[in-house]
Amino acid sequence: MTKRLKLGAVDSRALIKAGGVAGLAQIAAPFVWSARAADTIKVGIIDPFTGVYAAVAQNELIGVKYAVEQINAKGGVLGRPIELLVEDSANDVGTGVQKARKLIERDGIQFLIGDVNSGIALAIAQVSNEKKVLHIVSGGHTDGITGKDCHWNVYRVCNTTKMEANSVAELLFNKYGKKWHFITPDYAFGHTLQEAAQADLKKFGGTVTGNELTPLGTTDFSAYLIKARAANPDVLLVLPQGLDMVNCLKQVAQFGIDKQIHVAGLQQELESLEAMPPEARVGIWMFEWYWKQPGVPGVEKFVADIRQRSGGKVPTARTWFGYTSMMSYALVANQAKTLDGVTLAKALGNFELPPEVKLQPNKCYYRAGDHQLMTSAFVGEALTKPAGDPEDLFKVDTVIPGDKTSPPESETGCTLQWPA
Repeated sequence: MTKRLKLGAVDSRALIKAGGVAGLAQIAAPFVWSARAADTIKVGIIDPFTGVYAAVAQNELIGVKYAVEQINAKGGVLGRPIELLVEDSANDVGTGVQKARKLIERDGIQFLIGDVNSGIALAIAQVSNEKKVLHIVSGGHTDGITGKDCHWNVYRVCNTTKMEANSVAELLFNKYGKKWHFITPDYAFGHTLQEAAQADLKKFGGTVTGNELTPLGTTDFSAYLIKARAANPDVLLVLPQGLDMVNCLKQVAQFGIDKQIHVAGLQQELESLEAMPPEARVGIWMFEWYWKQPGVPGVEKFVADIRQRSGGKVPTARTWFGYTSMMSYALVANQAKTLDGVTLAKALGNFELPPEVKLQPNKCYYRAGDHQLMTSAFVGEALTKPAGDPEDLFKVDTVIPGDKTSPPESETGCTLQWPA
């Protein structure tokens, strides 16, 4: 049965308290976060609130809820409050598709956010396209979403895997060496991330000593790590995410592999660094957003506000993904003065995020040709010891604009087919 939490738009703090962060990890049934019972605009989010990506999914939801609170406090969208409906995809494609159809066909949502899992994001994008519902993929990175599998109604906030690889591959090659070995999650995200990094390595003149494909949810990486060490690469690139990343790097440290081989990767997340022991925090990585940005407008307030809503924890890139996804819809709908999906999808093309939403130093906008957000890469090193604040676990050395890391639209494979 769906749980509904109701209150007036002006009483958003009570709603945050009622909706609470503490119980998110246990989400099993459909959950509704409602601003007002009557005359609402329904928005759905599908994310894996159980399983290896639960922590990052929970932070995306915190960001979405904070955006809804802000939107409703300022009069909602076209004068109507947002009602948020939350579903758990449980890291299963079939479940994700089922939940997408339920949200669209039964609950009548007008906007969809999700999924963290790239395979699920691709699948639910087909459903949202069939139903002509505007959809922003908040955290699924595989290139096809805004590449060969792109849809007129689907946009993406997070980086593509090519953007991630392009942001850090050359630095790894120049600093660590030309022979690379990969630990790769065996699904859409991992495949495209590894292929992007391998393409960059080939361009630089390097070689791949091996690629270990690991199932989602792997807890014992020892067999893969033994093979990687035997190959004697210069660099071991760890590509799994979530709890898989944590388990892999813990075992890298336990086996002392980081003392023999440079250990690094492409995408890294604060949720993962916080969950692993200090000795496992090694190497060069890219973050897709980082909470410590002195002098960047709006960041300090965003961090303080999220701390109040998350038990004192700072926002992560995932928090920003959720926040930006929700704010993008509200901003473009209020600007275009319509809820029509086709009109809003066209209006989002080349739409530039304002400073209080982009929360980064570089221009941040959705490309019209492939619907990919041109967002920055925060490149630096993981920190064994926090830099002051216990959650300051990453040293940002450079912030690279999305225009510099993304391939041109002509190379993405995206051909948008708009409704007649």
